[in-house]
Amino acid sequence: MPAGARRAFRDWRARRPFWGGLLLTLGGAEILLTQKASLKVILHVGMQGLAGYLLPALMVLLGLLILFNPAQRLFYSLTGVLLSLGSWLTSNLGGFFIGLLLGCVGSCLAFGWLPDQEPRRSRRQRRKDARAAAAAGADRAEGAVPQSG
Repeated sequence: MPAGARRAFRDWRARRPFWGGLLLTLGGAEILLTQKASLKVILHVGMQGLAGYLLPALMVLLGLLILFNPAQRLFYSLTGVLLSLGSWLTSNLGGFFIGLLLGCVGSCLAFGWLPDQEPRRSRRQRRKDARAAAAAGADRAEGAVPQSG
């Protein structure tokens, strides 16, 4: 991947609750995949009708909406956590707990995301900045020689 494309993706990702939307989408996709499991593997049949496919499909849709329309993330994340919890009854115990947990964690991450934060700096960058500030402070202290008189 070229450096310019990587930088553009990183900037796009920083302006939205990326991990929350991704986890909610993956949770819904995992539940949809467990719907196709054979009857020998299915633990809980539940309502195998429309609700068994509708809830995880809506989870995938809400995860994508969180990614592409982050302004409405609060509504999408609250709806996403309710659908994730509802999949416990309708979709093989929430996709054998994996999809349920992914959906709940992703929704919580999206709900807690704050749009106006400064980008995080790595520990290495913080140490480098602290050393530079300490060196600048030491240079200023050496330059200010006390006058006696």
